[in-house]
Formats: sequence, structure tokens, C-alpha cells
Amino acid sequence: MIYLLEDDDSIRKLVVYALQSQGFEAQGFALPSEFWAAVRLRLPELVLLDIMLPQEDGLSVLSKLRAEADTRTLPVIMLTAKNTEYDRAYGLDLGADDYISKPFGMMELTARVRAVLRRARPESAEPEYRVGCLWVCPARHQVTVKGEKVALTYKEFLLLQLLLEARGRVLTRSILMDKVWDLAVERENRTLDVHIRTLRAKLGEAGGYIETVRGVGYRIPEEIK
Repeated sequence: MIYLLEDDDSIRKLVVYALQSQGFEAQGFALPSEFWAAVRLRLPELVLLDIMLPQEDGLSVLSKLRAEADTRTLPVIMLTAKNTEYDRAYGLDLGADDYISKPFGMMELTARVRAVLRRARPESAEPEYRVGCLWVCPARHQVTVKGEKVALTYKEFLLLQLLLEARGRVLTRSILMDKVWDLAVERENRTLDVHIRTLRAKLGEAGGYIETVRGVGYRIPEEIK
């Protein structure tokens, strides 16, 4: 989850939409009080923080984040119209991980977000998968499509994870049946087809990423059209 603290309604809505369209979970807040209430309920993975805010400025918010044990290492990217060298240096000295000056492009923003998240995650962390509008995190057992959570059963999630791990390669019916149901004998069992159909339906637009290779099995291709 990415939190955006930005009091400009148009910028906030545009950034949240851009992040969600890239498969990120994102939520925007106009006021620091709303932001702090959300942080108490759920810690985000990253914060996008404007400087000029009502109630308290973004640098004050950043200082508080760095002062608390739970948020001390939380990645923060500053979004601000202030563009002097002093302002950038001051924000970075306070502990900001990156600094983007307004106006900025959405492609640049999402690229910076990915870069900061990569640096923040340990190399040994279990991988996450981003394919088009689909995001899957095995460690958290979470799936989102266009930023919206999708509830899957354990076996549906395992099927999706196996297909993502083997992305670009066809997984045969036998392999999937063995790994998900441990049914080495029942090769004609329709359980797999039913689960794939249900999985596609739950994933909505992203369900089309799962291709049927007739007579062989299923795959998620390397390139998503």
C-alpha cells in the first residue's frame, strides 16, 4: 500500500489513479490528520509526501515519521513545488528517500516509486509479481487488480502463483494437478478446469492473462498485450 498526502484534489486523484493503473495499492489523503489516522490502522510500504499542507507541513510529517520506531525506515518520496537546492537538501537530510519537483510526469513518478521500493526491500525477500494491472504478493497472500483487492481461495492463489513463477512457460495439467492437489492419477479430473475458470472470473480483466494451451495446460505469457 502506498499513501499519498497531497491537499490538491486534482493532483491527488491523478497520482492515485496512475499508481493503481500500474498495479499498486494506493490511497490519498488531503489532510495530515487523515494520514496519521490511516497510518495507525495500517502501515504503508511507501509514502508520497507534499510539503505545502494545511495543519502541518510535509517536513514536519517527515520528521515525525523518522522519530517513531514503527515508521523510522518507511520509504518517503517528497512531492513539492519547492525546487531550490536548499529545500531538496533539507528534505533529504531529514530522511527523505527521494525528491520529485512539480510538475512531474506519471511515468517518472511510478519509476521512482519502483526504484525506492526495490532499495527498501531486502534481497532475500520473497518476490512479488506485477503483470499488467495484476499484483501478487505471496508473502502477504495478497492479490490486487488495478489496485483493488481480490479474494482468492488457497488453491486459486497457489495456481496463480505457480503460473507466475513459470511465466512464459506452459505448465502441463499433470504438473498443476500434482502441485496443487497431489493427484498423480486423476489426469482427467475437471477440478483444474473449474478452478482456472473461477480464477479468471475473480481476476476480471487480469483473468485474460491466463492462456489455455489446448491439450497441454496453461500459461501466463511473458508479454501482456
